[in-house]
Amino acid sequence: MNFANCKPTCRTPAALKIAAAMAACAMVWTGTSTAQETAPAMGPEQQAMMAAWQKAATPGPQHKQLADHFVGTWDTRQSMWMDHNAPPVIETGKAVFTSTLGGRQVRMDFNGSFMGQGFEGVGYSGYDNSGGKYTSSWMDNMSTAVMNSSGDYDAGTQTYTYVGQLPDMMKPGSTTTVRETVRIVDADNFVMQMFEPHDGKEVRTMQIDYTRVK
Repeated sequence: MNFANCKPTCRTPAALKIAAAMAACAMVWTGTSTAQETAPAMGPEQQAMMAAWQKAATPGPQHKQLADHFVGTWDTRQSMWMDHNAPPVIETGKAVFTSTLGGRQVRMDFNGSFMGQGFEGVGYSGYDNSGGKYTSSWMDNMSTAVMNSSGDYDAGTQTYTYVGQLPDMMKPGSTTTVRETVRIVDADNFVMQMFEPHDGKEVRTMQIDYTRVK
């Protein structure tokens, strides 16, 4: 936010305090003698904000775990259930996971096919230190929507479980709840499953089996 051009109504005390703390931090982080000489001393509240900001921004063990589980190149096998009374449609593809933003996010670049058409998508997985949740976002060339979800990790079953909202194409303006699980089989295999509500019950609509390329 550009506070210099902001109207008075948006200059809330909290926003101004955060901006001041960030400005002071930026001056200190420049490492120049001028900044060290002119940087104003921060009060207790600003120091607390700075500590909270650094805690929220610093990658931790959850971020390392995501990188350990996913970074690499993977062959994929997609199973799509268009009709739950019929066998799934099977497709194949490739996914490349890379660590980005200083280890704060893992990016997935996916390429494959769907119903005879080229399919590509980009996803991000991370961990929100402040919210205490794993996060996931997904976008692809088959939709203009972005799916955002959050969830937890069960160390006992080595499974991430995310819940998010996906726009309902058949009912514009409404959304449908989607549950996604990612189970780590071993260092070279994991399985993603997606579940959606149909006729009052949750059904599996997609499964992707990932095998690491060595």
